[in-house]
Amino acid sequence: MSSFSRFFWRAEHAADRAVHPALLRDAEERTQRMQDRIADIITAFAGSMVFVYIHTAWFIAWVLLRPFGDGFPFGLLTMLVSLEAIFLSTFILISQNRADIRRQLLADEEWRLVQAEEVENAQIIRLTQQIFEMTEQIHRLTVEVHSAVRGREVTRTGD
Repeated sequence: MSSFSRFFWRAEHAADRAVHPALLRDAEERTQRMQDRIADIITAFAGSMVFVYIHTAWFIAWVLLRPFGDGFPFGLLTMLVSLEAIFLSTFILISQNRADIRRQLLADEEWRLVQAEEVENAQIIRLTQQIFEMTEQIHRLTVEVHSAVRGREVTRTGD
């Protein structure tokens, strides 16, 4: 998937790969909020090689053309790059927060699953114990029946 198409990823495209339902709900909620969509687009673009290529071309052009009379040590370029770094670091933090939210969603779903499995395991243990007790009772009754049958056979043959 290209970085551009990743900008516009929606929950409905998840059919191509296995995605946890909690992440689908989160993606759907994020597409409803404009600020989240913008942050996702900027973060995806800033993390792409296209971003690196554009900046490389920009820096080379700036050094060669020296716009606005900006000569070495390129004070205006330094200021612009510093401002960009401030904004990009903010978008990195937003991206990390989003990743934390996704991890927490998965952890919450996993916790619910573990709790449901604990209940099921307790039921299985209880049923297994009941089956064991019934098996012991059947064994006792079988022994009693065999003893009673043998006792009758002994008294018949002894008569």
